[in-house]
Amino acid sequence: MSESKQIIRVGLVGSRFAAEIHYAAYQRIAGNGVEVVGVTSNTEEHRRTFAEKRGIVAFESLEQMLPEVDAIDNCTPGWAHEPVTVAALQAGKHVIVEKPFTGYYGPAERTGFKGNRFPKSEMLEGAMGSARRIIDAAAKSHTKLCYAENWVYAPAVQKEAEIIFKTKAQIMWALAGHSHSGSPSPAYGTWRLSGGGSVVGKSCHPLTAILYLKQVEGLAHSGKPIRPKTVSARTHELTRNPGFIDKGFIRTQYDDIEDYCQLHVVFDDGMVADVFASEIVMGGVHNWIELVANNHRVRCNLSPVDAMQFYNPLEEQLDDVYIMERVGTKQGWLNPAPDESFMFGYPQELQDFIEAIVEDRPPKSGPLLASDTVSVLYSAYVSAEEKGREVEIPIDRKL
Repeated sequence: MSESKQIIRVGLVGSRFAAEIHYAAYQRIAGNGVEVVGVTSNTEEHRRTFAEKRGIVAFESLEQMLPEVDAIDNCTPGWAHEPVTVAALQAGKHVIVEKPFTGYYGPAERTGFKGNRFPKSEMLEGAMGSARRIIDAAAKSHTKLCYAENWVYAPAVQKEAEIIFKTKAQIMWALAGHSHSGSPSPAYGTWRLSGGGSVVGKSCHPLTAILYLKQVEGLAHSGKPIRPKTVSARTHELTRNPGFIDKGFIRTQYDDIEDYCQLHVVFDDGMVADVFASEIVMGGVHNWIELVANNHRVRCNLSPVDAMQFYNPLEEQLDDVYIMERVGTKQGWLNPAPDESFMFGYPQELQDFIEAIVEDRPPKSGPLLASDTVSVLYSAYVSAEEKGREVEIPIDRKL
């Protein structure tokens, strides 16, 4: 008689945008080795509605949910990532952490805190301390800690990783961007809730993918990942610039965060990367990575893609049809995303995480990638505070 297949029971923490994407992605895991048993969040109405729609349990608290699951999927806002993750790890549960892994959300006494005026060196120290506490908790509990950066798992990025590894390519220059016309999240725009603006909220995506590909390159050549060494950065608050003319198409309701950034990263092999991110680009999400290597050149388009080109003469015809994330209009020529979740890597990342738990192996995106991303992002803020000075990145050498 064959041995029964292990089923990993997952509980979602958070019941909004990220939780919806992750729940849908779990339904696509090959082999059905996972069951989402329930959800919890701070808002009773949201968690109840989320659970009822999907036929799962609405738990009143994390504490109530933990005994019923093997792993939690932390889809809370960034400020809650550390306490939720550490509590679950200490309870012996595997944890999947949505981006940003962690960050700096202000001092304990938050009265009057404004992130754009707070010393960035203190933020860097605080963010790195938070990352270390999470990683230490995972090590002590001997559980899997998975960093849910979906760009790592995007098909285009994974194909490029295969090419780099098999041809022993050297990435000489990477450049990438992630932009749209502003996050719909009410928490995004206030530093104490989001941990920053375009640097943390958007550049984390292309940056982490590039960090991952450099790790793959290093493993192919020497068995050791290539890691970031220095960063130079600039940030701007363009929609709060006195000269900005608001036509009503771009989100402008930001309290103390930047809406534009550019990062220049130098790796410990001397090669470089440039990352751009902003809240000022109309026409849907613009996600891309270009690599110039010593044996090839590649451009990875995550969104928009040209698998479909569609002309719509009347906006109302597509009221009930999803086109692509953050598209401003459905009239005229469009590039519908046939399977945006797949192109963005959501089902693939969760497939890898569940298999990593079952097979007791490291995930492709884990503590090393999470830690390096946090260190680059907050070092970038230190650089931007000093008008682009090159800053040494405090890499965690324990990893």
